Order: sequence, then structure tokens, then C-alpha cells
Amino acid sequence: MAVLENIRVKLGVLITILIAVALLSFIIDPSTLEMTMRSLSSKYDVGKIDGKSIRYEDFQNKVEYYKNIYSLTSGTQAVSEEAMESIYETAWQDMESELLIIPQIKKSGISVGEEEMLDLSQGKELSPVIAQEPAFRDASGNFSRAQLIQFVQAIPTDNSGNLKAYWLLLEKNMERQQFFTKYTSLLTKSNIVNPIEMRRGIQDNNETASVDFMVVPFGFQEDTTITVSGSEIEKYYNKHKKEFKQRASRDVEFVVYEVVPSEKDFEQALESLERVYGEFTKTTNFKTFLAHNSDTPLSNIYYKKGELQSEYPQLEKFAFETKNPTVLEPFKKDEMYVAARIADVKMMSDSAFVQHILLSATDSKKADSLLAVANSRGADFTALAAEYSLDQNRQAANPGEIGWMTQTMMIPGMESVLTQAPGKCIKMTTNYGIHIVKVTKRTPVVEKKQLALLTKDVIASKETFQTYYSKANDLSSRCEGKIENFNKITQDEKLAVVPALNITEGAKKISRYENVREVSRWIYEAKKGDVSPIITVDNKYFFVVALTNTREDGYAPVKSVASQIKSTLNFEKRGDKLKAEVAEKIAGLTSMEAIAEKLNTTVTNKTGVAFGSAGSQSFDPVLIGAIAGAKEGTIVGPVKGNVGVYVLRVNSRETGSFYTENDAKVRAAQLASYQVNTLPSIFNELGDVVDHRARFF
Repeated sequence: MAVLENIRVKLGVLITILIAVALLSFIIDPSTLEMTMRSLSSKYDVGKIDGKSIRYEDFQNKVEYYKNIYSLTSGTQAVSEEAMESIYETAWQDMESELLIIPQIKKSGISVGEEEMLDLSQGKELSPVIAQEPAFRDASGNFSRAQLIQFVQAIPTDNSGNLKAYWLLLEKNMERQQFFTKYTSLLTKSNIVNPIEMRRGIQDNNETASVDFMVVPFGFQEDTTITVSGSEIEKYYNKHKKEFKQRASRDVEFVVYEVVPSEKDFEQALESLERVYGEFTKTTNFKTFLAHNSDTPLSNIYYKKGELQSEYPQLEKFAFETKNPTVLEPFKKDEMYVAARIADVKMMSDSAFVQHILLSATDSKKADSLLAVANSRGADFTALAAEYSLDQNRQAANPGEIGWMTQTMMIPGMESVLTQAPGKCIKMTTNYGIHIVKVTKRTPVVEKKQLALLTKDVIASKETFQTYYSKANDLSSRCEGKIENFNKITQDEKLAVVPALNITEGAKKISRYENVREVSRWIYEAKKGDVSPIITVDNKYFFVVALTNTREDGYAPVKSVASQIKSTLNFEKRGDKLKAEVAEKIAGLTSMEAIAEKLNTTVTNKTGVAFGSAGSQSFDPVLIGAIAGAKEGTIVGPVKGNVGVYVLRVNSRETGSFYTENDAKVRAAQLASYQVNTLPSIFNELGDVVDHRARFF
């Protein structure tokens, strides 16, 4: 049990496992889970990986496994929404690795043997999964083989089976990481740059040119003499089809009714506050009174002059400008009414630097003895903390140091450090145990005030809620599920229609609205032209949504990209036409100046232009290529580029030595790293991965 607690303390909320590829993390052998299979239609598939349908139940079992791992390592059964999102992603990545990635790696001839695994877990070449596991580190933060042995030996005595389950997870991750390490190493080592490529790369980056050039820009005015036929569009589409691959997305328009409190709701909230206001002006037990009568409990925060001005100018004036303030009458702040009294006044610091010695809650006598020693002349508090404190934080600069504490960065129960005299040690009790606390320094003492706030939130009544619901229901009913009706009604009645484009499956935000998973779920169940029933979000918004366009995974149909292709072809034809016109105008001219005059433009000179230098890439790449291939002293052009037509002349070339062999090797390493980083998308495409988790989770 002690070993298990050690894991919980050191791991935090989730397991951290070092792997070579970010996508391929948190792997667990599916044989450790009991899969319950039953025949379901594809409607209940979470997705597809390498041709295998991922059933909802299979994925849910994987999710449950990782929830158990989370509980094991965090010591809590409560799982936050953020942690749950990580668990879903972990479970999916697990299945991708199991069904697609590891099998593909094995096809390359890579394997991991039993002896290799033994060495990774117990030998000299320990896997990073083991070496970096927090549960196997000693007090100084270094890997401890003794703690690893203690963990393994404790597995047979753990009746819960948790240690065994965790060790199986570590073993599987060790094996998976070894596969990934070998595979990425294989890829990296296969990136061979031969001597000829090396010399060419160095030459390209070290050779610079001085060049004169001019450009005749394409301009933005449309040329009505240029036409693009349907057959040309079709031909271009077939040739460049891969450029038109798309993800599934949807376009919608919607009307949203936001439930806001009515005037009557405001009146009722004020009346509710006024009923207890008289008692509020007289009470001496602010904490109890506010707990029973206010929407805001008594806060422990004390404010100094100026801190309330930006958010609550009324409170600032009441607390720090009014002479002998007693009670502030109710005022409206957004959708809330507020009344206030001064609960307490203290002379205190903004922050204090704190040291402590932490003892068990049962060590009261020991605490008294240590307190006496700590307050004695010449006592070394740091040495006492190093010897007696249960808090041996290795990240602290010195034993016992907590650091600077403020009202908002405070250990509950230690609030008095902001008024505690520096140098004097006192005893405190918190949920962590008994503390001997010493304040070494404090910021200047200022007057601060604690405010008791009697507040009433203005909440939309059932009547108000029903009013907005009726409006939304009226629109939805009259639309009868048809977009033609939606368009006519919203136009005739001048309703505010919000467009939203390219909504992906499972989107949590549409336009400015959050938590709209139900809206996006309807969008992907509907057909183009459908209008939704009322969709309620956060019990505050009523949506009526019209689905205006759909796009599916795969290649965009030629019809949907025809205008885009037409613009591209039109642009290319304009370039060809301009090139021919320039060629006709400059025919027979032999000087750059004469050509510039004929084209009504100017000659630009640039030096230090290199084919391979990053700085040159601010130029049109076509111009860079033309410069690299041009014969020195010869006028070249016209050349059709990306922004216009060029005429150029290379005046001279120089060869330097600023780009070295080491630079070339660094560049090769960068390309290899890029190659590894593209692996996840390559595997996804190879395995035709389809992810429909958003339909369910």
C-alpha cells in the first residue's frame, strides 16, 4: 500500500511517459482488458482504423481502463472534464498504435525480444519509461534501482491488483517505445547525404549573385478577353486532384435566442435583497448571515485603496473615500444587486516570504519543543527544517522555504503570515499538519479592508424562460424543417441570422458560442437544407439552425472548386499573355535601360542573391531560379513568375565560405526531424483512419 501511495504522490494527475513520437503515447495491451463484443450496426462505430471498425463498446472499455489508471495514480475517483478529454485521446491513440502503427513498424523488420525487454526493465540499458518514472526516484530526484525492486517485489502482495496493472502498463510502454525508437532511428539513418549532394548544397548556399532586374506586374484588373472552358477546368482538376482533398465540414446559419432577465426579474431580485437589507445593516455575524441570505459568501480577501476601482468603483468610493463608512445601499452591477459593509480593517502586507517546519498533526508536543528552539537566540531555522520537517521539497532553494505568499497564493490556515512579525516563529495548524512558521521578510504594511457583500443575482424566471422558448419554438415550427421557410421568415421579420462556416464534427464552439456539442451533433445528423428543432445550450440559449452546405471527407467535387480552378487558369493565361506581349515589345533591344524604357518601368539592382539562402526567399522563387541558371552578363527574359513577368541580367557572381559542412549537416538533421514529425499524419493516411468519436463523446 505504501508503494501505491508513493506512486500517487509522485505522479500527480496523469502518467507521463517519454516516447519518440507524440501521437504514439499511453499504450496498453488490449489483452489485459476483457472485451465484450456484440453485433452493432456501423451507426454505433466510433471510427475505423486500417479497415477495422472500432465499436463503441470496444472504445468505451479502453476509456474505462484509462479512467482506472487515472484513479490509481491520482488517488481520486473524480475525473475533471479536462482530464476526461485527455483520457479519450489516450484511448484513441492506444487503438491506433495497436491496430495500425506497431503492425506497420513490424513490417519493416523491427522486433523487440524478451532478453531485450529484460534489459530495458532491469539491466544496464534501462528504458526511459523506467528511468524517468517518478515512483522510482529517491529523495534527491535520481533514479533508484532499490525503489524499482521494492515496487516489483510488492506486486504479489497487492491484493487489489493495482500494482500489477500499473506494471503491465509500464512494460507495454517500454516495448512500444523501443519499437518507436528503433523505427525513428531507422528513418533518420536512412537520410544519407552523399558527398556530391553535400558539395552542391554548400556551393548553392555560398554562391551569391549581383543582379539587375525589372518586373511587369500582372495587375488586378480582370482581362475580359481571356476565357476558361469547362473542359480546361475538368482537365486541371484531374491533374491536381490531390490538392482538393478535404475534411468533412458543414456550413450553417442560425438564429439564437438568449434568455436574459426581464425588468420584472430585476424588480423581484431587488425586492428579495431589500427584505433582508435591514437585518444586514445590524448583524455582527457576517459569515453566518451571508451564508443564509446572500449569493456571495464572506470573502477572506482584504483590499487596499485603489484595488476595487476598476471593477467596483462604488465599493472603492464607499470603502476608501467615504468618511466613517457604515453601510452602502443596494446598487446594480450587471445582473446582480449589491449592498456592502466594512467587515474588518487590518494593517497588513501584500506578501510575506515564509519558511516552515511541517510535522504530523499528532506531534503537538514535538511542535512545542521545536517552537521553543526555533525562537531561541542563534537558532538555525534552515537546519531545523532540514532535520525535522516532513516537507523536503528539493525544488526549494533552502530547506523549509515556501517562498512568497499572498492572499491569493496562500496555504489555507496560514493567512496570518501577512500580519506576522518578521523573525518570530509561531505554531499553526492546517490540513497538512502542524507547522512552525517563520516570516523572514514582508512588503510594507498598509491599511486593508474586508468587505461583507449582500448580493442577489438576477435570474430569469420561469415565465421569462418560457417567453424566449416560445419565440424559438414559433420560428422552428413555422420553418417546418425546411430552409426555404427559414430564409423567408428570417428575411421578412428581419431576424438576426448568424452564419458559421466549415464546422468540423464535434465542434465545441460555433461562432462566439461555447459548449455547443449538441448543435454540432445535430448538424452532422441532418441533411443539407434541413432546419433543426429547438436546441438548448447551457439552459440559456435556444438555437434554431439551418444546414446550408455539407462537405464530406475525401476529394471536393469539381463543381464546388470550379470557380477556384477558373481563377487559377485565368491567372496563368494572363501571365502567358503578358509574357508574349513583353517579348514582342523588347524584341531586338540589347540593354536593360532600353528595355526598362520600353516597358515603362525601372531597373532594380540586388546583391548577395543566393539560390539556397533563406534570405533570398523573400524574392519570387521563380526569379531566384532564373538568376541561379542565368549566364553571367546575358539578358534573360521574359520569365513568367508568380507576381509578374521578369527581365534580368546577372552582372557577377561571388563564392564565399559562410555556409559550412556543419551547416549542411544541421540542415539534414532538421529535415530528418521534420520527417519524424510527419509520421502521425502519414500513418493516419496509410491506415485510412476515420475518427467519429465526436458523435459519442
